[in-house]
Amino acid sequence: MTAVTQPSKVGHEDGQQLTFATRGLVAPVATELLRAHAFAAVAALLVSSLFGTLVAIKLVQPEFLGGQAWSTWGSLRASHTQGILFGWLGNAFLAFLYFAIPRLAGRAVLSRRLGWLIFALWNVAMLLPGWALMAANLPQPWLSIKPLEWSEFPLAINVVTELCLLLTAVQFIVPLARKPNEDGFYVSSWYVIGSLVFTLLAFPMGSVVPQLVPGAIGAAFSGLWIHDAVGLFVTPMALAIAYYVFPVRTGRPIYSHFLSMIGFWLLFFSYPLNGTHHYVYTSIPMDTQRAAIAASGVMGFDVVLVVLNLLMSLRGHGARVWRDVPLRFVWTGIVLYLVVSLQGSLQASMALQRHVHFTDWVIGHSHLAMVGFASFVSLGGIAHVWDRTADCRCNHRLMNLAYWLILSGLLVMVIDLTAAGLVQGELWRGSSPWMESVRASQPYWWVRIASAVPIILGFASFLAGMLTRENTASTAAANPSLPSGALPQPAHG
Repeated sequence: MTAVTQPSKVGHEDGQQLTFATRGLVAPVATELLRAHAFAAVAALLVSSLFGTLVAIKLVQPEFLGGQAWSTWGSLRASHTQGILFGWLGNAFLAFLYFAIPRLAGRAVLSRRLGWLIFALWNVAMLLPGWALMAANLPQPWLSIKPLEWSEFPLAINVVTELCLLLTAVQFIVPLARKPNEDGFYVSSWYVIGSLVFTLLAFPMGSVVPQLVPGAIGAAFSGLWIHDAVGLFVTPMALAIAYYVFPVRTGRPIYSHFLSMIGFWLLFFSYPLNGTHHYVYTSIPMDTQRAAIAASGVMGFDVVLVVLNLLMSLRGHGARVWRDVPLRFVWTGIVLYLVVSLQGSLQASMALQRHVHFTDWVIGHSHLAMVGFASFVSLGGIAHVWDRTADCRCNHRLMNLAYWLILSGLLVMVIDLTAAGLVQGELWRGSSPWMESVRASQPYWWVRIASAVPIILGFASFLAGMLTRENTASTAAANPSLPSGALPQPAHG
């Protein structure tokens, strides 16, 4: 195969072009691993969403499903959150990395055998046994549900998780670090390396240390992982996808290399301090609380820079964003990233905490982050991979339907939970009995259940879009090509 040079500005403004996006040679891609992780991701997404729906139903019908250990509200919620974090997003990120790393590094991933070992450990030794053990809720300390947010899997499963994170770092960092290809270290590579390294270090801090350190100190460590899971694993991986997809699908460079650098370093320097803002007005030292609030403000500033950089990279391509389904998924996720991050920065302040702490406002905020930001970007990343991989079927009509179903359900859910949180906060600040707030929340909780229907249908429609192929004419209408030379052929970027 002979490399063919094509004019393109994909990359950074006034910087080097990306050879993988200009029809240069592409290193071998482990397509079978890519497909395995992508299908595992969407399957886990559907299962975890059903867990979440059962959790919502239990709020209005506590006796629903009876009182067995597996059907309790706490067990179902833990299965929901861990399934979303590791089953859905973890597998989705791995699927995208198997597509992107050979292009970013100019060489294949370290080992396909290692890839299958990671897949087996991630899904067969971590996710499925984790769900089973949480359903059983055994009394042994190593096998019981942990009372730690975003780290509910038992300690025995946490050992497997740390091993998975270590092997994943080796699999993807080694080809990037051996020798950068002629493009140098593109910004997506920075975020991938940062995410894999920091998550490897942060996970045991949040999942093991709180079990060993009692009281407020243990809670402070737990608070670090609550946000490190989102800020050092989910956010960098999602931004790596966005920084990859935007220039490749538009044929235009990222707006500013300087803003890319500032956004990257601010994220990794300030985000680890954020978690303690979950414990404002507690016995944790006030200096620690204030530091977390200040770090949350810095993160709001950082997100504005990152989103500005990404959206300015799309200037002049509004029509393209509207018609290009994978690009629209990622664009929507980035816009919602701005909204949820600014909301979080304000929410961390003591003034707002007085009104919304422990209310459904926080639940709406978390769904806006994990579904609105992370899931939309991840779905767009998978759609891009499916669109550019010859062995994958891709139905843009069904993926477009999925987009509108998920977005409509999410907006209803977030608005509903935000309103419920404000009502709860107002009642709690008064002298009304606790049960008054529960009764006032009932109508909002029913709407929350209803909003899950279009979301789950949207996920199912996306899966159907991965399994079917539309005819050439409809594909062109749903995903029109750019001017000649602006985009690589499907086998490339």
